[in-house]
Amino acid sequence: MNMSRTRRERLVVIGGDAAGMSAASQARRLKGPDELEIVAFERGHFTSYSACGIPYWVGGDVTDRDRLIARTPEEHRARDIDLRLRTEVTDIDLDGQRVRARDVDSGAESWTSYDKLVIATGARPIRPDMPGMDAPGVHGVQTLDDGQALLDTLARTRGRRAVVVGAGYIGVEMAEALINRGYEVTVVNRGSEPMSTLDPDMGRLVHKAMEGLGITMVNDAEVTGILTGDDDRVRAVATPDRDFPADVVVLGIGVRPETTLAKAAGLPLGIHGGLLTDRSMRVRGHENIWAGGDCVEVLDLVSGQERHIALGTHANKHGQVIGTNAGGGYATFPGVVGTAVSKVCDLEIARTGLREKDAHRVGLRFEAVTIESTSRAGYYPDASPMTVKMLAELRTGRLLGVQIVGREGAGKRVDIAAVALTAGMTAEQMTTLDLGYAPPFSPVWDPVLVAARKAAAKVRGSL
Repeated sequence: MNMSRTRRERLVVIGGDAAGMSAASQARRLKGPDELEIVAFERGHFTSYSACGIPYWVGGDVTDRDRLIARTPEEHRARDIDLRLRTEVTDIDLDGQRVRARDVDSGAESWTSYDKLVIATGARPIRPDMPGMDAPGVHGVQTLDDGQALLDTLARTRGRRAVVVGAGYIGVEMAEALINRGYEVTVVNRGSEPMSTLDPDMGRLVHKAMEGLGITMVNDAEVTGILTGDDDRVRAVATPDRDFPADVVVLGIGVRPETTLAKAAGLPLGIHGGLLTDRSMRVRGHENIWAGGDCVEVLDLVSGQERHIALGTHANKHGQVIGTNAGGGYATFPGVVGTAVSKVCDLEIARTGLREKDAHRVGLRFEAVTIESTSRAGYYPDASPMTVKMLAELRTGRLLGVQIVGREGAGKRVDIAAVALTAGMTAEQMTTLDLGYAPPFSPVWDPVLVAARKAAAKVRGSL
């Protein structure tokens, strides 16, 4: 009797964090090692960790670094995934279906062939090309290695002056972390208000709360360089108007897709620099290559355009979709509505959908309303104020975006709006949602529904 043995395929994964290892793990669930060999390359020391948790580790809310690690390298290897740490992929040969990798410590290089390839190279922090950016005491906070380096600096530094450059999610969270560490904190922000993912009127609420915590906010300020002392360490952050003394500097300017490898290989990139994929997360025009996580652009379901959003929630979902498809199944990722939530001490900050300038940019006409409410029934103890802003499309009333700033119970209310946006609901339809109610949790009319009522009325009045 003649028996033929099917050749074992090889799946190569570039990047060992959320998207990459989720893809590897899901593919392994669907295909055993006899059918599919999986090789994963990671240039750092860690895999499958929560980068979003780094500010809370630095601030002391999370006391043990290892609590941020969802799955260790040993756990991945126990599932027959050939995980190679401290190994950086330096070249993708599309014609030869192989990648070249370099051992970070020894410098040794080798080629590895693939049948299927996953690119999950993440994002890189924006580090402007200006004097002093590489000086000791200047830190980004993208990886666990970055977080440990910052903590080491904080332990060695005698001075207690910190400057955070940038006031997005990372900048605001790191300002809080440094306040918790007992530092005198200044945030230098090029925008008119912190949290540019909010409209300026909502960002102003964040500004006020940060100053209430003792954080010095400097808006409309362009950093021109990092000044150093005789010891070459950072001593100040320079702007055209003045210098801000610093014993440590944290960069919270944002991130860009890390697509250097992909670009060199000639793979398709979008206007934001991220890889372009179809709904199955396949790289467009390449049947056996997938990409996911912070290195890709995704469809915005509200605007209909591609955008880049660096969030672990999306990266893990991308990985599940990629792993399913690479493992012989079928799955798709439909897109996002741009939901995000953060906090600065007890102030919760949330948004989903479009800001006013986003809606203007894509040519949408809309009505905007802002309401003040409380997190609980007004008579119930500890009811706290909450501000909700809502955008609804002119004439149709379609929900376009929601922003929420408030105390306890404010942030996760944005999920109501995220579901409504995904479903394409109108503000009018939202007013009839059957949301949970009891005085300890909400007023009779939840703040999001109060905003929906006001938006629906304004749309009707514009007809």
